[in-house]
Amino acid sequence: MNLFADIRSFVIDCLDGMVAAGHLPGGLSLGNVTVEPPRDATHGDMATNAAMVLAKPAGQKPRDIADRLAELLRADARITSVDVAGPGFLNLRLAPNVWQGVVGAVLSTGTDFGRGTLGQGKKVNVEYVSANPTGPLHVGHTRGAVFGDALASLLDFAGFDVTREYYINDGGGQVDVLARSVYLRYLEAHGQDVAFPDGTYPGDYLIAVGEALKAKVGDDYLDKGEQYWLQDVREFSTDAMMDLIRADLKALGVEMDVFYSEKSLYGTGRIEAAIDSLRAKGLIYEGVLEPPKGKKPDDWEPREQTLFKSTEHGDDVDRPVKKSDGAWTYFAPDIAYHHDKVSRGFDALIDVLGADHGGYVKRMKAAVSAMSDGQVPLDIKLCQLVKLFKNGEPFKMSKRAGTFVTLRDVVDQVGPDVTRFVMLTRKNDAMLDFDFDKVMEQSRENPVFYVQYAHARVASVMRKATEAGIAVDDAAVQAADLTLLDHDAELGLAAKLAEWPRLVETAARSNEPHRVAFYLYELAGTFHALWNKGNDVPSLRFVQDDPKVTAAKIALARATSVVIAAGLGILGVTPAQEMR
Repeated sequence: MNLFADIRSFVIDCLDGMVAAGHLPGGLSLGNVTVEPPRDATHGDMATNAAMVLAKPAGQKPRDIADRLAELLRADARITSVDVAGPGFLNLRLAPNVWQGVVGAVLSTGTDFGRGTLGQGKKVNVEYVSANPTGPLHVGHTRGAVFGDALASLLDFAGFDVTREYYINDGGGQVDVLARSVYLRYLEAHGQDVAFPDGTYPGDYLIAVGEALKAKVGDDYLDKGEQYWLQDVREFSTDAMMDLIRADLKALGVEMDVFYSEKSLYGTGRIEAAIDSLRAKGLIYEGVLEPPKGKKPDDWEPREQTLFKSTEHGDDVDRPVKKSDGAWTYFAPDIAYHHDKVSRGFDALIDVLGADHGGYVKRMKAAVSAMSDGQVPLDIKLCQLVKLFKNGEPFKMSKRAGTFVTLRDVVDQVGPDVTRFVMLTRKNDAMLDFDFDKVMEQSRENPVFYVQYAHARVASVMRKATEAGIAVDDAAVQAADLTLLDHDAELGLAAKLAEWPRLVETAARSNEPHRVAFYLYELAGTFHALWNKGNDVPSLRFVQDDPKVTAAKIALARATSVVIAAGLGILGVTPAQEMR
């Protein structure tokens, strides 16, 4: 049940009727007609821009269109009033039984209320985290992991067929550095004194890996050149790091469907096949790029290179895919990886990357557009940095990692639920301050507490009702007489519940899971306001002397907790049954 979609359909029917009656010209595009909550709640329950967006193409004054449309809208029993505001906006108020019906729909549908069909089963690949396998995940990865995982869950809830994927960057030189760092820990495990040169990984997390390598090979690699051990240690170390990363993700509640190795692209013909597919379309050529203005990128050189005509698909400059010495650029395997994604039949691709990948966006979108002939959209979401604070001071780095704050540092401090929710309290492209003290405060200023407290309050009401001998099982709650919910505060809460299906669709269309967290905070606020009114108005308390009235009020509370649970489920957060 998407009430806003239902009312919009009625608005469209009325507009079609106006066309049939000759009050509007035929052939108008109605795609921009919206029905949404008004910016000012005092103006009504819903607002439509129909007259405003149709006035110019119809060659009429918006007020004239609005007046005729208002007459037709008033004929619907669900609508109690229609007001024309300003130049032609229409504000609608709905009958109480409409909002009461929303409560019934939530209770009968459960946490599937709001689950949509927007996706129509289309296949979407969401790639996120994709950290280099050189150490534990850090706090920046944490934000990307939470964002990507919540986005995947949101899209699934909206009806898409979602694949969660991690791209293992195990094809570059950083893995050789990892192997050399592990080798130093291996020597250390044999009792040797070692020093870590600049550029190696000195974190304590490699101590256990060095000891494990010693347990596996004994002294076979002692006093041997790296040509003897590098490849083996590289594979051993990568496997150990991926085990560590999987454990980190599990601690955060993240599970991937696919782990895809960059190394699998080399020596298998996959890079060559991807580049050849672009060459067949006339998009690969040999040439010399003009020197860029300002700082020169790493892949520019004043020699002839193999270039991709990315400018034909929206990029600012063409991009090198093979250097003058015949080596692939970093971009080439990325093209091959996305070529593989397109070949797997995905209808849409989403990459979740760190803020430092801003220069990567246009070139990758160009490559996917070229390889899919514009049929597979790629959305790249950049996650900004997270600043950590504790006791009013920046949170210091982890000794275990050596140079950064790890995902485990955060989860061990506040738990996965708090971590996940707080990471979604800002849009992904905005900086986020994570204060370990504030996220544990029991106050309205702490969004995760405020939302969880609403769910826990409902659970408390249910427990107290049960103790008083009041039936609160699903059958009893669904049988409640919802017409007894007639106070403005109660109907206002029901109206907020009605926004949930629309919110899911809006968030899924824009790939913005933070909208779910924002909505839950607003819903919790509406619930807490009703609860607090009960302190002054006894008739608004959830448990009353009249069992029928109590049943209706408990039904409203239960419906609220159902929607909160559904939203928290998308965010990957477990709803609280009580606050400690």
